[in-house]
Amino acid sequence: MTLVPPPFDPELAGALELIKDMISPGLTLDEIDTARQGPGIQMLAQLDLTADGFFEVEDRSVPGPENAPDISLLICRPAAEPTAGPRPLVYHVHGGGLVIGNNRVGVDVPLAWAKELDAVVVSVEYRLAPEHPHPAPIEDVYAGLVWTAEHAAELGADPERIVIAGASAGGGLSAAVALLTRDRKGPRPIGLVLMCPMLDDRNDTPSSHQMAGLGVWDHTANETGWTALLGAARGGPDVSPYAAPARAEDLTDLPPAFLDVGSAETFRDEVVAYASRIWQAGGVAELHVWPGGFHGFDGFAPQASLSQASRAAHLNWLRRLLG
Repeated sequence: MTLVPPPFDPELAGALELIKDMISPGLTLDEIDTARQGPGIQMLAQLDLTADGFFEVEDRSVPGPENAPDISLLICRPAAEPTAGPRPLVYHVHGGGLVIGNNRVGVDVPLAWAKELDAVVVSVEYRLAPEHPHPAPIEDVYAGLVWTAEHAAELGADPERIVIAGASAGGGLSAAVALLTRDRKGPRPIGLVLMCPMLDDRNDTPSSHQMAGLGVWDHTANETGWTALLGAARGGPDVSPYAAPARAEDLTDLPPAFLDVGSAETFRDEVVAYASRIWQAGGVAELHVWPGGFHGFDGFAPQASLSQASRAAHLNWLRRLLG
């Protein structure tokens, strides 16, 4: 049976048309180096992370996993004195399909939250596949979380109010580190924001086939990212849930989660399934499926009505969580 893809939101379809020459849906292993040199990555170095002086910005090198290199944390703190004790902290994990990016990718999103909520943002740099396969990326993310929780007071933040957030590969790593810190009895986040998260290495859902060759990050690109991380183990029986959270058999005792995804993207079905399994395990999750949204639509087309709605939903959920 041929799977007919759902239509893109008309406003977003126009945005896709504008970026189609810069972003192709597919990515192969031999295109990773070129993608890493893309103009978008270069532009990140010029971002004003201070938001016109609102934040004090620091790059800090902290200990990585045992017998591994140090990791770099981007720390953004409101410059003003806090008005009501230690601030909440957003621990951000960047996207990039597990193969590209750095701790500045996508950090504009948690910085916008932090400006509204008077929060600290810490964005972690992790080693990238295929040069550094599993477990290097997740161990770096975990090591950064442990350091952040232990030094929260020094950052003017409350170690009891850490939210882990990420988009795409960063969303998958955020889900994975929530499982890892639960099982290692490490720092306990109070919430997870999983934006279009990359959760399942098997790449075999109807949406992953339905959107092949369309939008941003299709079936081919997904296979590339997961193969870079897992090699020949991808799709097989022995994949760790700390690599691909959809493999987790136990989703109990997780912090409340916000999950969202577009209806017209590869990850739709795995995200819906993950939210359903959190509920089935007795957990708390809020799920949004944005009709006609392609992967990462709010970053590519921030002025679109659907993007504005999705960003408002993130902020509203965080406001409720943080009280």
